[in-house]
This record gives sequence, C-alpha cells and structure tokens, in this order.
Amino acid sequence: MSIRFLALAGVLAMTAAPAHADQEKPGWTLVIHGGAGVIERERMTPEREKAARAGLDAALSAGQKVLASGGSALDAVEAAVRVLEDDPSFNAGRGAVFTYEGRNELDAAIMEGTTRKAGAVAGVTATKNPIGLARRVMENSPHVMLAGAGADAFSKEQGLEQAGPDWFGTEERRRQLEELKSRKADAFDIDMKYGTVGAVARDAAGHVAAATSTGGVTGKRWGRIGDSPLIGAGTYADDRACAISATGAGEFFIREGVAHEICARVRFKGESLKTAADTVMAETKALGGTGGVIVTGPTGEMAWSYNTPGMYRGRVSAGGERVVAIYGDEK
Repeated sequence: MSIRFLALAGVLAMTAAPAHADQEKPGWTLVIHGGAGVIERERMTPEREKAARAGLDAALSAGQKVLASGGSALDAVEAAVRVLEDDPSFNAGRGAVFTYEGRNELDAAIMEGTTRKAGAVAGVTATKNPIGLARRVMENSPHVMLAGAGADAFSKEQGLEQAGPDWFGTEERRRQLEELKSRKADAFDIDMKYGTVGAVARDAAGHVAAATSTGGVTGKRWGRIGDSPLIGAGTYADDRACAISATGAGEFFIREGVAHEICARVRFKGESLKTAADTVMAETKALGGTGGVIVTGPTGEMAWSYNTPGMYRGRVSAGGERVVAIYGDEK
C-alpha cells in the first residue's frame, strides 16, 4: 500500500471525527425559567414552593413532548411558555403584575435561530397567551414588534383567544400593588422578584429558539416596556451560537444588550455558554442590574446564570437528567 494512499486514508479518518462527536450531542435540549430575584427559603411558604415547582415541571413536560416527538425548537419554547403564562404562580399571562393604574399590560417575544425571524408584542391587554400573539407577528405580519392597541387589534384579526381582566389579575398581585403604593416604593423595590417566564430549546435538527413573556414590574407607569420583548436584550436566538431568554431589571438588560451580547461572545470569541452568560451577567450587575438568563446552543450545551439569591428554573434533554430548581444552593 502506497504512502500516498495511507496519507489520504488518514485525512478521511480525521474528517470523519466530527460526525462521531455530533452523535454524542443530546438529541434535543430545553431550559426554562420563571423569574429571578430575592427568592429564599425563609421567604417561601411550602404551598408557594410546591405550586412553583409543579408549574416548572409542567412547562418542561410540555416542551419535552414536542421535542421528543421530533418537533421544532420553536414549537417547544412556545408550548413551554404557554404553560407558564396560564399558571398564576408566575408573572406572565394569568397572574401578571399590575401597573400603577391597576391594569395588566403584557409583553412577549419569540425568535428562531435558523433565519433569525422574530416576533414581539408590548403592552397588550386582552390576548390570553401573549407568546402566541408574538409568534403570529413573526409569521403573519411584515413586522417584528407591535404594541398597545394595535397589537390588541391584530390579535383579534388573527382569531386568537381573548381574555378579560378577571383572567389576568389575581388577588395576590393586587395585594403586591397596594403594598408598593402604601410603602411609597418604586417599581424596582430591592425586595421584588422579576417574574418573567421564558424557554430556550435545541431540537433534533440542531436548530435553536427562544421565547419570553412577562407582565413587567409591579407598579410600572407611563407604558413602561422592559427587556423581555426587545430582540437582543431579553430574547435572542441564532443557530450560529445560542438561544437566550432573560429575566431581571429590564432597563439594565436593555443597556447591556444582554441576550445578543452573550450570543456574540459565543459566536466570535468561542466562549462556552456558561462563561459568556456569567461574564455578561457580571457586567450587568456592575451597571446596577440584577436578574438571570437561560441559554442553550446547537452543540447541546445548556446553562443558566443569575446574580440574585434564586431563580425559578428547569432543564431537560434527550437522555439527560431532569432538573427543577428554585434556590441558589440547588444545582
């Protein structure tokens, strides 16, 4: 056998190696969050903790069902977020916080990593599942973001299920608003929890997607919009790097461009998802912002990072361990 033939065989063997490495990736991944903030055991009742864990587990199951049957990352993140929107334990959809004027104004965004198409809504008041409206904006309109009355009108035109104040508002959220007013505190009280919900996923085809939904912050005024519906701040997905959903003090996440910044560090610097997320969260904290992010990528890596005492979170992957956690000392 000639030396030239042996050399050629060696080259072919080397080029085949990455295919074997790809087989070691999880077939799919899913990471979710239900908000971050001052979430500590001594502040939590057993009933609230049980309800939150059950809600996170149900959201994981909804997304897992999609992915395990060969569905897309986009469908999976929407399915997971819908469950969290319907759960009053979380600040999105049903159970959303009240504005200072006593209204529920909802924001959401969704993005897929193949073409980087995205849809977002802000300040909507009557769509039962705002994440579904964000997806309709992405797929059935020429726009990326709609807001306020226009978004509400588009929702009705699209035939999406509508809901009234009695669906969104809960007594606990109203109590929180009254407490904030009685203390003459502002919407960024140091003891608050940022109740945004979100999901990121990688499907069996290697594509990623992200979805985020929120009621904002208790006592928000003047049509305030945070980072959740802003592509590149609270939500981003790119098959070349990763998918991110954030939760926290939105003004700081906007200034840092958190989601895109993490993606850029992964794409251009080759950082791991965890390293990129930790670095950007540290920079956000240096500005004065607290909160957290969840991340997954086309390699099958999963990560979360937060600079608060706790974050409602969960993850699952094909053949991997299923994790639901709340406090900072949990894995």
